[in-house]
Formats: sequence, structure tokens, C-alpha cells
Amino acid sequence: MPSTELLIAFFATTAIFAYIPGPAMLYAAAQTMARGRWSGLTAALGIHLGGYVHVFAAAAGLSVLFHAVPTLYLAVKLGGALYLIWLGVSMFRKRMDGDTALPVIERKSARRAFFESITVEVLNPKTAIFFMAFLPQFIDASAAFPVWLQFVVLGTIVNLMFSSADIVCVFLAGAMIARLRRSGRAQRLMQRAGGAVLVGLGVHVALQRS
Repeated sequence: MPSTELLIAFFATTAIFAYIPGPAMLYAAAQTMARGRWSGLTAALGIHLGGYVHVFAAAAGLSVLFHAVPTLYLAVKLGGALYLIWLGVSMFRKRMDGDTALPVIERKSARRAFFESITVEVLNPKTAIFFMAFLPQFIDASAAFPVWLQFVVLGTIVNLMFSSADIVCVFLAGAMIARLRRSGRAQRLMQRAGGAVLVGLGVHVALQRS
């Protein structure tokens, strides 16, 4: 494995990247605003599990394909962007029944957030590129452990740290909506805000350069 100095640099750099607001954090916050804290947490779990697809893809060298075949990269990026926009529009258009307190989040909603977040993360080629560009900086080809195992171990650490940031974001968003729980109007505004965030993320992903 890498030296102690390299590992310290790895943890410090990963923490900086993890806690800079990004699409995953905003997505988890949007789910929290639209469906409640429990759905936000299940969305964070889904993002975490989806991240392992990219970890193992990087370990197997599959993410190199995104560099070698730009058309495939563009197709996956646009697919993920359209999915985000569809989720956001769905949240924005969902009707609420009267000016009642925020309803208890049903298991179905949390389950939906979980599977939606896995799909969003798996369809995010930027994550694959990040792992492929970042992790090799801390891989020691001469170490006793094989390169693929180093990828898996370091990738898992990165994924856990990024998920910790998503969870913090969920609790911050949850604390904000808890104060608005008795207001039906505020509830609708927060739900629409969550949908607007997802639409904005989708548009950003679709328009950004690779």
C-alpha cells in the first residue's frame, strides 16, 4: 500500500473533494426537501451503493472506455441528465392535498428514492472519470497488494467519505424543513424547490463539457 505520507495526502485530498458541494449532495438534499429525511437518507445510501459500480469499474479498467469512446461517454452523460430532469419535473408537478402538516414518509417513497439514486449515480460518468483520474495518484505498482485491490480499498474509502458528506447534507436539509413542517404552503415550496434542484442538476450535466 502507499506510504504513510501518501495516505495522509490521500485522506486530506479526499475530504476536501467530499465536502465541496456537488451533484450527489444536492441530489440527497433535494430528496430530503421533497420527501423527508428518511427518503434523503435512503437516497444517500443508494448513491453510496451506486458508487461501488464505479469503484469496481475503475479497478477492472472499464472506465478507460469512457476516454477511448467519447460517444459512449456522451450517451451515458445525457442519459443521466435526462433522468435527473425527469425526476425533478415529477417532484415539481406532484400535487399536495391541502395545507396540512408534512405527511409521514411512506416506505414506498423511501424505496423509490433509494432505487432512483442508484440509477442516478450509475449513470454519472463523471464519477467513473473521477475515480480513474484520482485513485492512480495513490496506487503503488510495486506494493505487495495487486493494483486492482488497491483500487478497491482506496475507492471504498473515497466512497465512504463522500457518503458522509451526503448524510450531513441530508440532516441539514432535514433540520431546515422541520421548522416548516406545520406549513402546507412551505411544504409545497420545499417540494418544488427539490424538483427545481434536480432539473437544474440535469441541465448542468447535459450542458457541461466532458
